[in-house]
Amino acid sequence: MSTTAITDNSFRFLFEDADVRGETVTLHHVLNDLYAAHSYGDGVKRLLGEFAAATVVISNNLKFKGRVVLQGHSDGPVSLVMVECSSEGQVRGLAKGQLDAPQGPLSSLLPSGVLTLTIEPETGQRYQGVIAAQRDELCDVLSDYFEQSEQLATKFWLSTESGVAAALMLQQLPKQVVSDETVRFDQWQTLCALADTVTGRELIAVGTDQLLYRLFNEWTVKRFEPKGIVFECNCSSERSLNAIRLLPKHEITELFEEQETVTMNCEMCSKSYSYSLSDVRPEEEPTLH
Repeated sequence: MSTTAITDNSFRFLFEDADVRGETVTLHHVLNDLYAAHSYGDGVKRLLGEFAAATVVISNNLKFKGRVVLQGHSDGPVSLVMVECSSEGQVRGLAKGQLDAPQGPLSSLLPSGVLTLTIEPETGQRYQGVIAAQRDELCDVLSDYFEQSEQLATKFWLSTESGVAAALMLQQLPKQVVSDETVRFDQWQTLCALADTVTGRELIAVGTDQLLYRLFNEWTVKRFEPKGIVFECNCSSERSLNAIRLLPKHEITELFEEQETVTMNCEMCSKSYSYSLSDVRPEEEPTLH
């Protein structure tokens, strides 16, 4: 079920004189749809927005059809925050726990938390990586994770403000343009230092072309065509009905003895589906003789 008519965009770009690539994304309508399913407070809205922006830029690494799922788990105020993004740019997500939790560092919302990144191709092997969320900012946790797991230097910048979330990511590529390790290291350090000058407000309010010029105007940057991002929930009446049908027969009987109509609510988009016993077991529908 899609609720977004206007797409938000992500952009890929490449430094032509360095083995470094980048991604940007700005989410507005998508973020509003993510927020609409539950009554989130400012702290959880900020956290969910950063997870959403980060998941989108990570998903742009996919070279196959599938999806990326980024989750945070903890015993703290936020027990779960989860966002998934498909290779087609379809996003959905939610948070659980104290939904009115105030704004604060990641360590206060997900104390002793664990971050899980799952890559699920439509065909092929599923990959999952886990890292402790022991930093105050999600961008730092993700930067640490990618450097450890991919062995490619990667850095994230994230911002959420006034119903808009944005991300910037830089990643060093394997040797292609520059072979000298000292030069490669210096280029990476310089580009990251330039990106470090970006403010959260700039990340959200400044268009991609203008942002890239402000940060990297002395470098040759190639920006590729934008990719549209939409809120899309893959729930359906049939999926919810099948979830009921999977229950043991006696539980289904008890369920409909208590109520004539059973309603299933999707946690991701808040859409409701209602069923009668005849929907679950068509063979039990009364017939006239």
